[in-house]
Amino acid sequence: MTKVDFVSAKEIKQKTVASLSEKIQKAKTLAFADYRGLTVNQIAQLRNKVKEAGGEMMVTKNSLILRALTKNQLPATLDQLTGPTAAIFAYGDEIAPIKTVAESAKITGIPSFKFGFFGKDFLDMSALVQLAAILPKDQLQAKFVGTLASPLWGIASVLSANIRNLVSVLDQKAKKGA
Repeated sequence: MTKVDFVSAKEIKQKTVASLSEKIQKAKTLAFADYRGLTVNQIAQLRNKVKEAGGEMMVTKNSLILRALTKNQLPATLDQLTGPTAAIFAYGDEIAPIKTVAESAKITGIPSFKFGFFGKDFLDMSALVQLAAILPKDQLQAKFVGTLASPLWGIASVLSANIRNLVSVLDQKAKKGA
């Protein structure tokens, strides 16, 4: 017979809280959503989309989420964590995983955001929706570069206009003189 190690429920919960706490520390943005009404397949698809966006989606007990938040000095109450809750962690891009969940919610109506954190700042449901409406990072960077390049293009155009005008005047003078 082999010896089987017995792991108590308390030890499993402690490991889960420690894992959640580590993920919370690592995440740049954190959101919590009510996923009630999604099928197991829809949850798996959403989880994969969030992972592709540079985040992670995890479903666990609300009391364990609350303990992990408290451990990280993030304000939350059990009243905010009612019903089935999915935690969305954004590691790379602060917005992309949140945007992915919001886009899924537009299509299916589920999940709905409860609250979240941008760094250590608390975000309510409407703030998370506004955050999800921000353009993706690469588009924002392209707009920024375009905004910076626009005045430079204008200056170059104005400076080259004088040279073009001079060449045009000299060309017309040469045609009259010939």
